[in-house]
Amino acid sequence: MSTPGSTGATAVSSSGTLSQAPGKQSRNTSLAGFDASAPLLQVTDLNVRFPTEDGLVHAVRGVDYTLRSGEVLGIVGESGSGKSVTSLAVMGLLPGAARVTGSVKYRGQELLGQNDRSLSRVRGKGVSMIFQDPMTSLDPVYKIGAQIQETLRVHDRSLSSKAAEARAVDLLELVGIPNAAERVHSYPHEFSGGMRQRVVIAIAMANQPEVIIADEPTTALDVTVQAQILEVLQTALSETGAAMVMITHDLGVVAGIADRVLVMYAGRPVEIGSVEDIYYEPRMPYTLGLLGSLPRVDSSTRERLTPITGSPPSLLNMPPGCPFAPRCPLHIAECDEAEPERFQVGPGHTAACIRTEQVAGAHGDAAEVFSETAEDSVLAADAMPADLATAEGGRDAAAPATPPGDQIEPGAGVPGGTGSLVSSPTSPTNGDRA
Repeated sequence: MSTPGSTGATAVSSSGTLSQAPGKQSRNTSLAGFDASAPLLQVTDLNVRFPTEDGLVHAVRGVDYTLRSGEVLGIVGESGSGKSVTSLAVMGLLPGAARVTGSVKYRGQELLGQNDRSLSRVRGKGVSMIFQDPMTSLDPVYKIGAQIQETLRVHDRSLSSKAAEARAVDLLELVGIPNAAERVHSYPHEFSGGMRQRVVIAIAMANQPEVIIADEPTTALDVTVQAQILEVLQTALSETGAAMVMITHDLGVVAGIADRVLVMYAGRPVEIGSVEDIYYEPRMPYTLGLLGSLPRVDSSTRERLTPITGSPPSLLNMPPGCPFAPRCPLHIAECDEAEPERFQVGPGHTAACIRTEQVAGAHGDAAEVFSETAEDSVLAADAMPADLATAEGGRDAAAPATPPGDQIEPGAGVPGGTGSLVSSPTSPTNGDRA
């Protein structure tokens, strides 16, 4: 059995025996009845609407992308931009009230409109999904091993219970769960958040799918655990040979794992291109604003962030013209006339903006387009603060004997009296804290 980072990785086959991992040889053939020569996953003009008491919410508006074998596509955008709804529509997991139109094809076969029985052949084996919240995607009343075994045996009826348990243990070890042979009998609540996410990844890769959709798999995890989960995702891709759709609002995550990036705003793709195009030569003001909102740890000076002011529009009542116009620093009257189509701005690079030439002049520097809205006392060109001076070769900063005056509270009961940062535990104001 294999562990992350090992060489010559092996995996347990459907019979329970060890075999060479798919990343080391040709992966399994596509599902029977599907055209192996057709595009792996093709989404065309996908639209999702939800009827509400206030009207029809157009949550996803004309999403198009084609996923190639072995490729990682990153989908980024603010909360509410339609990223997760898009993935749920692809998987056929939206509620019955949702109105879904367009086309979703896996290996040339249409998935939209298929009944649940037909889609169950594809889910888990052809296309699998890592959900955003592992605590709600795992059944709290079943042991972890039973849930992994169910996933395996749904697609392989001939698999024995013993072989399925062996495969479950191997998968847990593969994603870095210690004492896998014992933890396979644990319940979800006995795992930490990061460990539960590893279990969900193990379930997603159990049947060696051709596509893995990861819906914000690092959300609500601390930075250290996020890095570990990303390593596990890389292991899953190398073991299964799968392509991946990585959905996140963290542009740093996308930079390290994706080949292409699709930026969504107000339910619609507004820019699509390679990672290099999106990060170094964005052509859509919204993309540039997202990049400018990120702190740079490689900067030698304190630099202001350039946040995007305002909020995304209501998908119930969309404004006329470009939906980003009210927040855009390059807004002109023509922006309000009609919503722009995506224009070709480079090889494999499209952007939905009529002012792409002005954005191109910034060369990825958001400060060239967006206004600095912060009112702090440290400017972009100023030297680093004293507490970081030693890292720049300077002297240690001397700590003041007393704090600044604006950080001292007046003494209790004495107007304008001597200040104190910490009140006495037995003072009349605070009472007995024992």
